[in-house]
Amino acid sequence: NQDEVRRLYHQHTEATGQIFTEEAVNLAFHLTQGQPWLVNAIAKEITEYMAPDPAIPITVELINQAKEILIQRQDTHLDSLAERLREDRVRAIIQPILAGSELTDVPQDDIRYVLDLGLCTNQHGLQIANPIYQEVLPRVLTYTTSASIGYIQPIWLSNTGKFLPERLLDSFLDFWRQHGEPLFKSTPYPEIAPHLVLMAFLHRVVNGGGTLEREYAIGSGRMDICLRYGDVILGMELKVWREGRPDPLAEGLKQLDKYLSGLNLDTGWLVIFDRRPNLPPVSDRTTTEIAQSPDGRVITVIRG
Repeated sequence: NQDEVRRLYHQHTEATGQIFTEEAVNLAFHLTQGQPWLVNAIAKEITEYMAPDPAIPITVELINQAKEILIQRQDTHLDSLAERLREDRVRAIIQPILAGSELTDVPQDDIRYVLDLGLCTNQHGLQIANPIYQEVLPRVLTYTTSASIGYIQPIWLSNTGKFLPERLLDSFLDFWRQHGEPLFKSTPYPEIAPHLVLMAFLHRVVNGGGTLEREYAIGSGRMDICLRYGDVILGMELKVWREGRPDPLAEGLKQLDKYLSGLNLDTGWLVIFDRRPNLPPVSDRTTTEIAQSPDGRVITVIRG
């Protein structure tokens, strides 16, 4: 728990004199939710490599940097969790969580299995166990897809390196029409193949110096993505249009309002993946339009 994390870090302070600020301890607990390996790995990364000088206090900034290093490096612990994701009983639970859909009739033993693995928690409804795992899982699942993507000209950057969201949209539409559908087969979770292909594309974008944050929850009916690059923040929501269901546009605009409000943004993207049967190829049905949300935000709606 949070007090145990605080006491553990205080042992380091007593031994070396190097302090953890209270905000840093709180953030470390939030990111790890007390998972022992992660709690130790973050502190080890900082105290041994990033700030070995005991005179340097350990701050929120250092905790965040260590978190990013762990996620990108995927040490043995995170790598072993990644292997579990390909197990059918794990896929049956993780896939709907990522998609924001409801669980099918999965056996109770399978739910207990992901809880025992530490992949999920059921304290406030079934969800991924902590924010670090929440970032690691999609990155692992998009690894093969990312490797399958060839070179993409970074037209979303100006000559001075400024991020240009309107050019990112042009680049994504070209990519999606040409490569989107063929890449669906490279993903291990077919129900959310479009989500994973889009995220693989966005990983290429942020590798140049940005970050990608995701929010998803079982039964929410959506996945939210926040792309940060320099001083630009782009919020987007992913929805799926399934057979027998109405067009998710109205619901998506309403949900996106809430997400963008939390980011203090007045514009964003709503991406609707049409998964109904017997449709034209993705290359032919990918379109964009401008819509107004219930709260008056200007939203770029992408359908594909």
